[in-house]
Amino acid sequence: MWAEESNFYHIYPLGLCGAEDKNLFNGEVQHNLCKINEQIEHLKNLGINAIYFGPIFESTAHGYDTADYYKIDSRLGTNEEFKELCLKLHNNGIKVVVDGVFNHVGRNFWAFNDVKNNRENSQFCDWFYINFSSNNSYNDGFSYQDWEGCSDLVKLNLNNPKVREHLLNAVKYWVETFDIDGLRLDVAYCLDEDFIRELHNYSKSLKSDFWLLGEAVHGDYNRLVNPEMLDSVTNYECYKGMYSSFNDKNMFEIAHSVKRQESLYKGKRLYSFLDNHDVSRIATNLNNKKWLKLLYSLMFTLPGVPSIYYQSEFGIEGAKNQGDKALRPNSKFFNYNDLTNHIKNLCELNNRFKAFIYGQYEEIKLKNEFFCFARKLNEENAVCAINISNQPEQISYNGFEAVIPPNSERIFVNNQCVSASCT
Repeated sequence: MWAEESNFYHIYPLGLCGAEDKNLFNGEVQHNLCKINEQIEHLKNLGINAIYFGPIFESTAHGYDTADYYKIDSRLGTNEEFKELCLKLHNNGIKVVVDGVFNHVGRNFWAFNDVKNNRENSQFCDWFYINFSSNNSYNDGFSYQDWEGCSDLVKLNLNNPKVREHLLNAVKYWVETFDIDGLRLDVAYCLDEDFIRELHNYSKSLKSDFWLLGEAVHGDYNRLVNPEMLDSVTNYECYKGMYSSFNDKNMFEIAHSVKRQESLYKGKRLYSFLDNHDVSRIATNLNNKKWLKLLYSLMFTLPGVPSIYYQSEFGIEGAKNQGDKALRPNSKFFNYNDLTNHIKNLCELNNRFKAFIYGQYEEIKLKNEFFCFARKLNEENAVCAINISNQPEQISYNGFEAVIPPNSERIFVNNQCVSASCT
């Protein structure tokens, strides 16, 4: 499938476009999608061939509080403008994945507004989990189930056929209008499994190569990634293992996670990332910023679908304890630096050599501050070596020998060095 061979770029549209914090719902449209349009040449040059857009449909504030599944957020632009953007991306060889927020809606969602106005007489009461014998913090005169204590997110009743019909018709509309290529399911670990199965069958009937990615923070990924449900999930286990292996100078952590996943999820391409809209930027999380290039080399060469969170290719920082704005900034274009050029090279390697995508994983040498492994596919034999120690390390693999200098990485394909970075 196309997604397995892609270099993803994750954009949080409301942040990148500098949208207002709150939607006034006053009928005015801000034409901000052009700011994404301006990034296309950069993305092509970087080697990106798929974009995952965070929430882009009409919402109250942060995007995950949907008000209308059939309308682009008016702080971003119009449906026609997003359609034109998707067409331009496709014409430039870039696939489009959008956020499908199906577990909950915002308090301004039209059906929930009807419940607020008509209470027990609303025909949409059973779209949610309403209790009219109690109250909530908004003093609606009733309570409702929300998402993890966030009262601005009203949980949908996915067991209601009318709710499912509304959501599936929205997916159909997105495919027919914007020609999207896949969905990232927000909090997929919370979704009703039968609904995911129905979504799987329906979306694949619209596009046979439609890609379904799920947000999974913990647990057994096989529960969601299987032939009846999702194609991939967010690999939070290796996300944590990658950067903490550097911070703790303990490469055994990430090596253990990869070995475990190769046993449990072999053949499944999980979604790899070093940061996203919910966690601190990797340049902030990493104790030694000089290791950024080495860490990206690790992510791109280990099994998985690599993803870059917008602007992290320039090495920008942002801490979660500083709030959402720090993680989801207004976009600026920075000059290419060593990190940007290194990521560009990694994208090119991923596009050129299928061993980095489908190659069998084999651990070669492992020490606290050194990790070397191979990815072998037919005649392609790729080797990645990461050395964060102050001493050179020697490797020997199938008759091939090399010395990896201190605080550096080397990537070899068929015994030829294709990447050589140092701190």
